[in-house]
Amino acid sequence: MRGNGSTSVLSRESLLALRADTPGVANVVHFNNAGCGLAPAPVLTAMLDHLRLEAQIGGYEAAAARADQVRGFYDELAALINCGPGNIAFASSATHAYTTALSAIPFQRGDVVLTTRNDFISNQIAFLSLRKRFGVRVVHAPDTPEGGVDVDAMAALMREHRPRLVAATHIPTNSGLVQPVAEIGRHCRELDLLYLVDACQSLGQYPIDVDEIGCDLLTSTCRKFLRGPRGTGFLYVADRVLRAGYEPLFIDMYGARWVAQDRYQPVETAARFEDWEFPYAALLGCAEAARYARSVGLDAIADRAPALAARLRRSLAEVPGVRVLDRGTELGALVTFAIDGWEAQPFKAAMDARKINSALSFREFAQYDFGDKDVDWCLRLSPHYYNTEDEVDEVAAAVAELSKAR
Repeated sequence: MRGNGSTSVLSRESLLALRADTPGVANVVHFNNAGCGLAPAPVLTAMLDHLRLEAQIGGYEAAAARADQVRGFYDELAALINCGPGNIAFASSATHAYTTALSAIPFQRGDVVLTTRNDFISNQIAFLSLRKRFGVRVVHAPDTPEGGVDVDAMAALMREHRPRLVAATHIPTNSGLVQPVAEIGRHCRELDLLYLVDACQSLGQYPIDVDEIGCDLLTSTCRKFLRGPRGTGFLYVADRVLRAGYEPLFIDMYGARWVAQDRYQPVETAARFEDWEFPYAALLGCAEAARYARSVGLDAIADRAPALAARLRRSLAEVPGVRVLDRGTELGALVTFAIDGWEAQPFKAAMDARKINSALSFREFAQYDFGDKDVDWCLRLSPHYYNTEDEVDEVAAAVAELSKAR
């Protein structure tokens, strides 16, 4: 991982070209890439071209005509995370992918799900739902004093409980924390434990290598730092999981063949986790987004985006009445802070009025983390590689101005 404060990897000429490819930068200072990145022009073109083709010749016929490009989605996503195309399943969102993966695990009463205090809200709710319905036990590993999960303590809990599932969110939605998912994965491999990683905020921000992480399952959306369209995501399924026969609880006609009146046969690839119906224009846009990120270079992105966030964090820390909330030994391109004298919605509206895109996070999004930090809400700012240092300074100045206003 990178983000040490240097933003020199992308040349000025490259940055100007990337911004020229991003129509939205002419309208707003977009610091909500952790919510939804601004789509580059090639993504828009891919989607619009397919929608026009559907209108001209029909939806099924357009998908058939673009079959090679559709297969390209699997090739591009596989190249992005270092796996085979057959390990990728399209999903409509990260949560769709995550819950579909959970449905494939035959939980029984007393099984343990071992997770962290910083896992994504929807994942935490899903674990509680499993506890409510099946009597699954949910165990949270403690954090280190610096912030982030204590891997040694988590490994000890693995040995103690032999969990049915170990789950970790690489970068939580409510802070800049980057969790040591590869270290967790090494312990899972040593103990032969099923390991699920949520890479929703790290895909497109950092290089992702599923072999290095050591995960069995990995989920992500494509709309955030990857800069793809909304309504797209994917599930990675390792070969060993496929060979073991894991399949979703409600398997679709796309993922299985009805081979006899009383029997079906799942397909051999991760397609067993997919449904028949696809938003093909969005899927093609997602493939283009992955291709675009790889052309920019994930190493270059991983240098620049967290470095811009670090610059912003340093500036905000100097503003009276502002408390920067991010904790951990490594911080990514999500910056969260509390500000004295403001309520959540009016402050967000004041930033919106300055054409600065941001997002709010509330206590219910992160009961453990926000409880520890004793905050009920914060503002989240998430720059990306196509943003500029001038924009960072503009945003910090806006926060300083608003801080003085109360």
